[in-house]
Amino acid sequence: MKKIATAFKAECLRLIRQVVRKREPVTITRRSHPVAVLSPLPDAGKPRSIIGAMQGSVLFYEAPFEPATDPADWTTSR
Repeated sequence: MKKIATAFKAECLRLIRQVVRKREPVTITRRSHPVAVLSPLPDAGKPRSIIGAMQGSVLFYEAPFEPATDPADWTTSR
């Protein structure tokens, strides 16, 4: 983890770009004492596609061509 002195204000945007690029946290100090940690988000990488996101979530469905629920259970159809 890299330590940065009081120059944080002047170098804030550069540090944020560095954290995003290198994916390493940076410790921010004030008078040589750590006060905060700037770290990348866990999922800040490449956005995932929604295509196939639910793949494998349904393991078995007994009657794929039957209605999922009984129509009598719907209160809006009464």
